[in-house]
Amino acid sequence: MSKKALLIIPPDRFNEDELNHPKAELEQAGIQVTVASTKTGEITGDNAGKANAEVFFSDVSATDYDVVAVIGGSGTIDYLWGNQELLSYLKEAYEHNVLVSGICAGSVVVAKTGLLTGRQGTCYPVDVMINELAANEVEYVKQHVVAHDDIITSDGPDGAREFGQSLVKALQQ
Repeated sequence: MSKKALLIIPPDRFNEDELNHPKAELEQAGIQVTVASTKTGEITGDNAGKANAEVFFSDVSATDYDVVAVIGGSGTIDYLWGNQELLSYLKEAYEHNVLVSGICAGSVVVAKTGLLTGRQGTCYPVDVMINELAANEVEYVKQHVVAHDDIITSDGPDGAREFGQSLVKALQQ
């Protein structure tokens, strides 16, 4: 049985490296990747790159996937940080032993679920994000990837390839 990954991007201004590098790592490992958002169709990234959101994340069951990853970008702050439906979705995924992960501003979304409370995590190294981790009782660690058995966070574009590799490694165990 092949593994499946759901990468959730904001409906505008996702980070291209944070989507494309992990996506490439997953696909090279034979993992089927679906890109989702709060809208479908073409979405423009922070640097004018394009991605196709195939599905509304809320229209697919998290339990159909082995990993759910929230991708960062400036739009993640605007559209996904306060998205209660997404927070509930991630909690449901976690409860069904789906690997929950986030990169950059997506790590903050994971922190806002409460699933990382009392644990270490990482995000893009700017105060607004570090402060959000602290507000959710997550200890900020300055490194590219912080991998727990059940949750993986990453810092951003510089760690995007390593993030993808850590997802692959987790799914192969």
